[in-house]
Amino acid sequence: MITLIPSSDGDGYASLLAELKDRIRTARLKAAVAANQELILLDWSIGREILARQVAEGWGARVIDRLATDLRRDFPEMTGLSPRNLKYMRAFAEAFPDEEIVQQLVAQLPWGHNVKLIEALKTSEERLW
Repeated sequence: MITLIPSSDGDGYASLLAELKDRIRTARLKAAVAANQELILLDWSIGREILARQVAEGWGARVIDRLATDLRRDFPEMTGLSPRNLKYMRAFAEAFPDEEIVQQLVAQLPWGHNVKLIEALKTSEERLW
């Protein structure tokens, strides 16, 4: 049995290839957006936990350094667990205490944009004082 391979200049093949390429690009973009949302929500929840524990149990800022060390040890392949980033997560949770807002709006932004937003809010608050 001989199987014919369609030529790339055939109109049906070219349109199929174009359609599949579009679908692949769309699916990859949707996957990236969904992964970003989950990571932003994770960062927010980590920040919320740090903030809550610091308030409830009187933990100081040094706990963030210890958490960063322990988390990086347990998740060496994961980036974003530095003390500085954990402090941004805490500030993120403090700036946006409403989980619904985070889920609907803020999670749509990449982490770097959220950091810039936090820094701008901090600067705005300082100006008000």
